[in-house]
Amino acid sequence: MTGKPRGQRFVKMHGLGNDFVVLDAVTGRPDLAPERIRWIADRHFGVGCDQVLVVLPSAEPGIDFGYRIFNADGGEVQQCGNGARCFARYVRDEGLSAKDTLTVRTSGGVITLRLQEDGDVEVNMGPVRWDPAAVPFLAEREQRVYTLDVGGRPVDVTVLSLGNPHAVQIVADVERAPVATEGPLIERHPRFPEGVNAGFMQIVDRRTIRLRVYERGAGETLACGSGACAAVAAGRARGLLDDEVQVLLRGGRLSIRYDGTGPVWMRGPAQRVYEGWLSERE
Repeated sequence: MTGKPRGQRFVKMHGLGNDFVVLDAVTGRPDLAPERIRWIADRHFGVGCDQVLVVLPSAEPGIDFGYRIFNADGGEVQQCGNGARCFARYVRDEGLSAKDTLTVRTSGGVITLRLQEDGDVEVNMGPVRWDPAAVPFLAEREQRVYTLDVGGRPVDVTVLSLGNPHAVQIVADVERAPVATEGPLIERHPRFPEGVNAGFMQIVDRRTIRLRVYERGAGETLACGSGACAAVAAGRARGLLDDEVQVLLRGGRLSIRYDGTGPVWMRGPAQRVYEGWLSERE
């Protein structure tokens, strides 16, 4: 092939196996139609990913970039912790910013990203929102534990938002948890009008948990950054975890800090895999 390739350039990245296609809308104009997103995310006919991330310019004072997130089903969501780390690494690698600390606007709010000397990225995921209306979740009053009817079985969950909705349950053994069967039922439970990410948390000790997450619009992923933050917040609110917790996911480890009142901080790696060009729409 000679000359410049036709189509949209992309970069494939992952955070602990939670994988992304990143598109640059600062210097380009990517096609973000839902059917296009679904094609990109398809692991047989497209590139394949859990989410598509879009880097946007910002004219807002104090905000370095905008950030949009699309699930594999084409739907747009408000937050993605692993994606945020990849976002920061992408911006640095592509020469879009030389800053070590970035302030980024998502549809779920403003987040702060800090690139570390060891290659990790630390993310200020913002405050936890417990108000059912902010999730959104249908409940008469705010509680730390709710009981859902899941396939005829009562399941106790802690419900919260970190810019996206989470329902976290405690399980005895995360490897034997009914993620594949209960995950979809919780994701589409009628008490969550916009769906929810279903977390299955095993508490190892006060500073360590094991976690699996069935993500809204993507299914179970190898890691979920916002899900890790939500699980620690849920455990902290129930008096079961300390302020600093190691979260062991199928794709690797994340470090989460939450004192119960301030923002949730997440730290972990972000890896570039390859780059390429998406063909133009036929």
